[in-house]
Amino acid sequence: MTDSVGYRRKFAIIMPSTNTVVEHDYSAMKIPGVTCHFGRIYLEDGAAGDNDAFEQLISQIRASTAEAVKVVMTCKPDYLVMGMSAETFWGGKAGNEAFTQRMKDLSGVEVSTGADACHKAAEVLGIKRIAVITPYQPVADDQVYTFFSETGLEVVRIKGLKCETATAIAEVQEDRLINELKEIDGDDIDAIVQVGTNLSMLRVAAEAERWLGKPVLAINAVTLWHALRANGIDDQIAGFGQLLGKH
Repeated sequence: MTDSVGYRRKFAIIMPSTNTVVEHDYSAMKIPGVTCHFGRIYLEDGAAGDNDAFEQLISQIRASTAEAVKVVMTCKPDYLVMGMSAETFWGGKAGNEAFTQRMKDLSGVEVSTGADACHKAAEVLGIKRIAVITPYQPVADDQVYTFFSETGLEVVRIKGLKCETATAIAEVQEDRLINELKEIDGDDIDAIVQVGTNLSMLRVAAEAERWLGKPVLAINAVTLWHALRANGIDDQIAGFGQLLGKH
């Protein structure tokens, strides 16, 4: 029998327990017949104020991801979407491939990750050179840089906001994001990519495309786009950037 509300697809969305932005963003981008069901990766300590703390955060994510997937899969979703991005970039291209396979093995369904989604979006939009904004510490920025470089993109600039805690990522306000986007923009890049799913960039990115005149890829919009298209859902969603609105 077909689900009465998720009659097109049911998506399981995996995110850290500290994340307050992903549910908001996916709800804002909802389309008829597609439902999102959220599983939280338990994090006991959200400290992320230096490289060591950030690596400890990643270790917590790795220790708790399997349980989060196990729990959310009981609603029998059709597809798994990673609403957390740092781990999907870790280890570069090979690391992402291994992570994706692990999630497939755990869930028994196909998977969209933020890293894969950004790579695919760049291909679709003809992007070659990018600037990247993250909420991370340098140790994670290096992983993001490595992934994009290994998948054929030239990372001209990367700006990590060095948020002190996992919850502090969601406290970054729009005025700061606007200033950061303007700072990392330039004639030497084709697009700006934002990673870090708890960084609230959905609305700012869509607006920035108009005044920067180039794609600004917010990770939550890009990952949902990837999941929809992978499932044969071609709906265009206005107000969240050119990727969801045209492609």
